[in-house]
Amino acid sequence: MSGIKPVPDRLGEFAANPSTAPVVMLNLLKFKRGGGSKEYSKYATEFEKLLNRAGGRFLYLGRAAELLVGDEEWDAVALVEYPSRKVFLEVTQSDEAKAIAAFREAGLERTVLYATDPRR
Repeated sequence: MSGIKPVPDRLGEFAANPSTAPVVMLNLLKFKRGGGSKEYSKYATEFEKLLNRAGGRFLYLGRAAELLVGDEEWDAVALVEYPSRKVFLEVTQSDEAKAIAAFREAGLERTVLYATDPRR
C-alpha cells in the first residue's frame, strides 16, 4: 500500500547506496479529489526551483492517460533526475522542501516513488 511519505527502512537503504551516479526518480501520483492537482501543482512549481538549483531537473511530468496493463490507476507520472542520491536526500530533506511540503500533502492521496538506475 502506498502513502505519501518514505518508509524509513527503505530510505535508509537508498541513503546507504554508494553510487554517485545520477538517479532518476519515477513518481506515480494520485491526487486528492476536489483540487488535489492544483495543490500539487503549487508544490511542483516551487520544488522545481529547488531541484534546478541543485543541478536536477524534471525529465517528464504528464497526465496518466489510458491504463493498458494492471489495475492500479494513477493521475500523473513524473520522472525527476538528480545528480546523485546524495543530492536527492539534500534537496528533499532541506528546510526549503519542508516549507512547501504542505502543498504536496494537500494534493496527494497516494504516490509511489522508485529510484532507478540506468540499465547497463
